[in-house]
Formats: sequence, C-alpha cells, structure tokens
Amino acid sequence: MLKRLSISNYALISSIEITFGEGLTIITGETGAGKSIMMGALSLLLGGRADTRVVRDKTAKSVVEATFSANSRLQPLFEASQLDWDEDEIIIRREVSATGRSRAFVNDTPVNLKMLGDITSSLIDIHSQNSNLMLRDAHRQLEILDALADNDELLAEYKTAFRKYVKVRNALQNARNEIASNRENENFLRFQVSQLDTLAPKAGELEALERQSEMLGDAEEIAANLSAATQLLDTGDNSIIAKLAEVRHTLSKVNFRLLEGQGADSSLLQRLESVYVEAKDIAQTLLAMAERVDSNPALLATVEQRMTEIYDALKRYNAADDAQLVKIHQSLKQQLDTLDTSDADLHELESEMKEKGRKLRAAADCLSETRMRAAEKFSELLTQTARPLGMSNLKFAALTSKGKLTPDGQDNVEFLCSFNKNQELMPVSAIASGGETSRLMLSIKAIIASHVALPSIIFDEVDTGVSGDVADKMGAMMRNMGRQIQVIAITHLPQVAAKGQQHYKVFKADDEEKTVTSIAALDYDQRVAELAVMLSGSSVDPAAVMNAKSLLDKSNTK
Repeated sequence: MLKRLSISNYALISSIEITFGEGLTIITGETGAGKSIMMGALSLLLGGRADTRVVRDKTAKSVVEATFSANSRLQPLFEASQLDWDEDEIIIRREVSATGRSRAFVNDTPVNLKMLGDITSSLIDIHSQNSNLMLRDAHRQLEILDALADNDELLAEYKTAFRKYVKVRNALQNARNEIASNRENENFLRFQVSQLDTLAPKAGELEALERQSEMLGDAEEIAANLSAATQLLDTGDNSIIAKLAEVRHTLSKVNFRLLEGQGADSSLLQRLESVYVEAKDIAQTLLAMAERVDSNPALLATVEQRMTEIYDALKRYNAADDAQLVKIHQSLKQQLDTLDTSDADLHELESEMKEKGRKLRAAADCLSETRMRAAEKFSELLTQTARPLGMSNLKFAALTSKGKLTPDGQDNVEFLCSFNKNQELMPVSAIASGGETSRLMLSIKAIIASHVALPSIIFDEVDTGVSGDVADKMGAMMRNMGRQIQVIAITHLPQVAAKGQQHYKVFKADDEEKTVTSIAALDYDQRVAELAVMLSGSSVDPAAVMNAKSLLDKSNTK
C-alpha cells in the first residue's frame, strides 16, 4: 500500500506531501490544476525518463519520495540485491538535478533504474488511458489469463524447461555446424595431422638441437683447446701438476714446527695437497670432455636437417615455438577425434534434445490447459462484470489456440467482443471505442483484483467518456476493488468521486512571483462543495448542494 507521497521542486509543485489510507482514495481538480504533473512525478518512481524541464528551481533538485507498506514477496529480491529489508515499509526516492543527473534510492541505497522498476512494479500500478492499449496486446492478454489462472508456478516450470531445451538445441546446432565445417576440411586436416605425426614435435627440442648444432660445428676447435689445456696441466716434466709435485716434495723436507714463532702456517702442506688433487681432477675431467667431443659431420647434418624441419613447421603452422607446435598438433588430433566420434556425439545430443522437448511439450500442454479453463471463466466473468457499465449487449470471448513454442508457452490468445445485438464477435482492437475499452479494462482489473493480490493501483481518468448511471457503477466497482487492494482514482465524475473513503483536491494558486500546484484533503463539507461544483459547474445553487449531499451520503451508506 502507498502510505505517503512527497514531491518537491517539480514543475508547478513547490512542495506537497500526501498521506494515503486503505480503500478508495479520490483525487479531483480542474483541468490544468496539476493532476497530470503528480502522475508524471510518480512515474519517476517506476523508472520513467527524467526530464530536466520539470526541475522548477534550477539551483536545487527535484525530489519524489514514496513510502510503501512492505511486500514480503520482494524480500528475496532485496536480499539478492543486498538492499536493506524492513518488515514494515519500503521507501523509494528519485532525485533529478537541473543538469540532467538522475539518482534512485531504495531504503536509502542507490539502485539503477531497472532495479527501481522491478521493485516499484510490484508495489503500484498506474493505469491511464494509454494503458488501455494493453487490452489489444496479445502478450498482455496472455498475462491476464495467467494471473486469473494463478499460473506463476507452472509458468516458472515451463520457462525453466524452455531454457534447458533451447540450450541443448543450440549445442546440437553448434555441433552440427562444427562437424560440417570439419568435414569440408577433413582431407587437409588428416594431411596436417599426418605431417605433425611424422615430425613428432617436442617442447624444448629445438633449443637442445641448436646447442648441439653449435657444439658440432665447433667440435675440432673445442677438442684442440681441451687437449692443449690437458697437456699444460698433466703432460711432461714441465706440466703444472709435475711442478706442483716438486713443490710438494720440497716443502715436505721443511720442519714447520721450528718456524712456529716466525708466523709459519702448519696447514700449508695440506692446502698444497688439495691444490694438487684438484689439478689432477681437472686434468682428468678435461681429458674426458675432449674424448667425448665428436667431430661428426654426419651427425651435424642430421641435427641441422631436424632443425630445418622444425623451422619449416613453425612457419607453416604460424607457431611461436615448438611448445606451441605441440599444442597445435594436439588440437588437430582432437578435431579428428571429434570427426571420428561425431556420429555418437550427435546421436547423444539429439536424444537429449528429444527428451528435453518432450518435457517442454508436456509443460506447455499443462500450461495451455489452465489457460483454456481460465479463458472460459474469464469470458463469463468479464461479460457479467462489464455489462452493467452501459454495455448490456456485450458479448465477450477469450479464445486460445496452440502455436509454436515460445518463452511464454505455445498459446496464442485473442480477445473478441461485440457490443450490439446480432453483431459478429470481432477483435477488441477492431471495434472497441476508447470509452468501451476503458470500461473493459476497469472490469478486468476488478476481476483480477478479486482473484490475485495486485499492488496498489492508480486509475488516471479511466472513467473518461462515461456519465450518469454508468459512472455510478464504475465508481462502485472501484470502491469494491478497494476492499481487496488500495485504489486511487483521478476523476472528473462526481458519481465516482462520491465513492471514495478519502478525497483530495488538486488546485493551482498564485502568489506574487509564481503559480504553484497544491493538494488538500477534503472534509465532509468540503467534499459536498467539490461535488456540487462537479455537478453544476461554476454556478453552484442550493439544488446542486442538495444533490451533492445526497450523492455523498448515499455512497457512504453502501
């Protein structure tokens, strides 16, 4: 329920605040007084487009704020969106600056316009004359039947089945396209795999081959240098090792204990022995290395040939290195494997799609059955509800038929009606006038309100084009709707205005600088005066006042 509405710095509105109650609330006012301005401000809370022209004082922001009773169905959405949840109320605010910047808040937390709309659409429904177009929209007609059939759970199950079906259907189509593409290139693909199978690339092989090639190319020089170094270390009486042996022999004759007071180092012999042993080991290592260096032209040719093959493959397959070449090889083999197993994979996907399709069709049939029953019930209810509203010859039928599967089911629905005797049923869009459409929509809202928990609803001059007894009955219908939900009606008809539990009047007033729109709650006497003006125009006589009193008293006793 809408509990409070505050609007400031918006068009002709400087600042107003309205408190709403349960049941039917009436808003009246002369044409141009500002009722449409209020609806424009309220539409901002539904995610409507912000227009900087409505910012009255360009030095401040336009602010529209509404307080609603909490709707428990919104709690999961609040928690999923990390919005503060209050068990008692929800506060919605929209701010628009003169520069065009617009911000929205839910319980003081910033939200985007989509989130704002998702929340407020569950709290309030503004029904204007433009909204009557929904009666001519097939999707909206289907929504009406679903609401009447209480199809939320069935529709959710169907949508889940539809998503699963579409997912496997797309997977099957993609698999078929990939296989078809691969089939076209199968011979070339097999040739590429055969080439790489023969090459058998290995990650890191090229780097090892390059080192081996460099060594084989310099083998003779390397071997000569190693041999020369070995000879200097350990060949002949003048070798380094031979001289170290002489030094060791000579120092072994020295009694170092006698030189202890002269700074002698008793470990010199040990150190020399270590140098000698290390030199011998180096010489042996160099000799072994020299023996392993193979100046082998045949091996060099083989290594260079292998390198050439790898270089060619890198260029052919546009690979950065042999590691990437290995990955390309694996990928090509996987494509071949896919071709080899494609028939089995396709069969599996086809079987899965058939199973998903069977479940989807079953869900669609179940949904269709409920819609067909709802259509029959709705046709009868709408005829009974709308006939008293000046359409005594109304015939109405909601027809459903099965078509292709869509995200909303397989059903096509069409609302047919006739307003005159012996007139053939025709689509509502073809024969209903604006007034007739308004009365049909009011009847639809009344029917749905009695079966489904709707949000608060605002009727913006839905009674345009009617008068007299029909207007009285439309007002009674809104009052009855107010027993289930909160109804706010903007009207020019006294018969409707008299039915409200609360009555507000919108009016314009001038001060020294500007014209402003205001709104005031009317007490009994003020309501009588307002109804008298609505009944007789600007010239109010005692008879108009008596008629207004009678109208108001009679409405309050019903």
